[in-house]
Amino acid sequence: MYIDPQGMLGHHEAPIAQLFVVVQGEGWVTGEDKKRINIKVGEAAFWEKREWHTSGSNNGMTAILIQSESLNPELFMKIK
Repeated sequence: MYIDPQGMLGHHEAPIAQLFVVVQGEGWVTGEDKKRINIKVGEAAFWEKREWHTSGSNNGMTAILIQSESLNPELFMKIK
């Protein structure tokens, strides 16, 4: 997915577990608390099924969004 400069994917609920992997640019993500966390190339955000979240960028960002009922990123990624 691509988020335009000054763009935002509004606050919404994850239908299933989601892994949001930034492959170009940078931006920010939130969880249910709506607190913005900066994210850049090589970093990812994970949302559980039914978790509310938002993502956006000031300068544009491209990300790969992986969704799965059985997604468990702790098995293959370092958690911050």
